[in-house]
Amino acid sequence: MRVLIIEDDATICANIYDFLSARGHAVDAAGDGVTGLHLAVRDPFDAIVLDIGLPGMDGIKVCEKLRVEAHIETPVLMLTARDLLQDKLQGFDCGADDYLVKPFALKELEARLIALHKRSGGRVTTKTLVAGDLSLDPRTLEIRFAKAPVKLTPKCFRLLEALMREPGRVFSRAELESAVWGDSLETSDTLRSHMHLLRRALAESGGYDPIETVHGLGYRVVSNASVQT
Repeated sequence: MRVLIIEDDATICANIYDFLSARGHAVDAAGDGVTGLHLAVRDPFDAIVLDIGLPGMDGIKVCEKLRVEAHIETPVLMLTARDLLQDKLQGFDCGADDYLVKPFALKELEARLIALHKRSGGRVTTKTLVAGDLSLDPRTLEIRFAKAPVKLTPKCFRLLEALMREPGRVFSRAELESAVWGDSLETSDTLRSHMHLLRRALAESGGYDPIETVHGLGYRVVSNASVQT
């Protein structure tokens, strides 16, 4: 894996860096939030280790900017010195995928990073995905439908990306939930809500909804306008 560490404690950062490097991972590091955000946006990483208490820009703000402004969905393992429920909820609300309280075992940190990497699909997609008039470029995060640009939230982007990996194939609710949320799905209505937002955004941009509901089975992306919703 390629891992980015954003941690201002030099000793902790060095320990993580040396351990992961010795285990065969490619590692980069930053000692403050602004530098870490720059690296995370500039370079592709498989996972990010992000401390909450950072100088200049704290980990919560870094994670928010990654998710909301940069639309980067790289898995984030957040570190904190406090084992408080409010801290955990705040971390998850800003888009973190997992949470680890200091002090921690380096082997556990690596195991969690590997799990996050597998959950995210284990690879960085570089090929532009195409289904009829719809295209999605995972490298630039650009989506175009009938030549018009489409703006999506990070979760809706990931949902569309999952569907477009195999146009025409019916994806079950469970498959889509796992692809987008892993084990952290908020409620049973979360998928339906995000699917509604996705389909509305596509219809507004391209003039029709390219996603078909296959009742009792799931959803699929089709390549023409004659779809049944």
